[in-house]
Amino acid sequence: MASRAILRRVVQLSRRLQLQRSINQRSMMTLSYLGKKNVGPEQSYSQLKTFCTKPAGDGMVINIQGEDDFKERVINSPLPVVVDFHASWCGPCKLLGPRLESLVGSKKGKVVLAKLDVDDHEEICIKYQINSVPTVIGFKNQQRQEKFIGLQDDDVIETFLDKLIG
Repeated sequence: MASRAILRRVVQLSRRLQLQRSINQRSMMTLSYLGKKNVGPEQSYSQLKTFCTKPAGDGMVINIQGEDDFKERVINSPLPVVVDFHASWCGPCKLLGPRLESLVGSKKGKVVLAKLDVDDHEEICIKYQINSVPTVIGFKNQQRQEKFIGLQDDDVIETFLDKLIG
């Protein structure tokens, strides 16, 4: 019994370390990119929000900033968009987020992942009837396609992405 608890702790710590490494790598990549571009405070918000994305080779990951941003970057997107409705306090959301990023990244730029914090954007959540987190909705051609709720297996997520792309 004690060995299971120890093993569980080791697995949890290794997952936390992996998540911290990926966050640190993205932060360093963004900082180095900003340094090369000589970004100053005079640049507009719309120019700066593009720095929140990962390069297209890893799969595009964007953070939604508001209703107008949602409409511009999700609804009017030429590519299919997977929207991850999550919360910072949600345990399953923390597990699903990195898995979604890696699976979207494996599609090599055919689909975009948009992350939306439900606590910051209540009006969007009400519009799309988000009652629990994590909820993932696919958008294509300005239409809401399919959705799933909760932590799912990689096979289910892969099928969801393939339907959305195809």
